[in-house]
Amino acid sequence: MIRVELIRAWPGRHEALQLELPEGSRAGDALARAGWALDAGHPLLAVYGQRATPETVLRDGDRLELLRPLQADPKQARRRRAQRQPRR
Repeated sequence: MIRVELIRAWPGRHEALQLELPEGSRAGDALARAGWALDAGHPLLAVYGQRATPETVLRDGDRLELLRPLQADPKQARRRRAQRQPRR
């Protein structure tokens, strides 16, 4: 058996589950066991921040993350913040 943690988050709240799964379980198996699904609110998966698919084989101690789509391009957001900062 392996133990994995599933995490999904929204602005201001998050949900986390600990699961025990058989060796060789995949990310899709963990989602099915938790009753979670990929949807428009959480369309992507990652294991410790590294892109994953439902076919990704999980290992003991993995953290499977359901990711939300980006609200803004990170580079553009950083540029806007830098423009608002006074120059030194």
